Amino acid sequence: MTAPGTAFMAEPETGRDTELPPDLGAATFGRVLRDQRKTIVVAIVLAGAAYWVFGQLGEWVLSGCIAGGVGLGLLNHLVTEFWLLRLITSGEQPTRNKLAMSTFVRLLVLSVVAVGIAVWFWPDGIGLLLGLAVFRLIALVMTGLPLLKELKQQ
Repeated sequence: MTAPGTAFMAEPETGRDTELPPDLGAATFGRVLRDQRKTIVVAIVLAGAAYWVFGQLGEWVLSGCIAGGVGLGLLNHLVTEFWLLRLITSGEQPTRNKLAMSTFVRLLVLSVVAVGIAVWFWPDGIGLLLGLAVFRLIALVMTGLPLLKELKQQ
């Protein structure tokens, strides 16, 4: 039984009826920023902590590189979330090839930029890679915990 206002369409391969996805609204970068408030706050705290800890040791370039790595990680995270939101709201079924290529290009650009900056500011530039890795780890935990809680409830 379907709710009023929902539509059905037949899957081409199986002939089964599937429900069309509800209208999810527009995919905007502002929506991504609102949805990712906690992640943005964590990135700001991590960048501030880098300046607070390493700045007191007189390592201002290192602290800037760590904060830059956190910033690059945040930018990558937000761009990924925006891409996923656009994909979901469009309703299209992406191919495995399209997903792989998009991810490969995004990570290639991120890697080239990160390694380029790290080499430019060597040896303190290694902090950029450290900041990127620490942010990625924390963002992964922040993304994974709600999923684990949901799986546990089922």
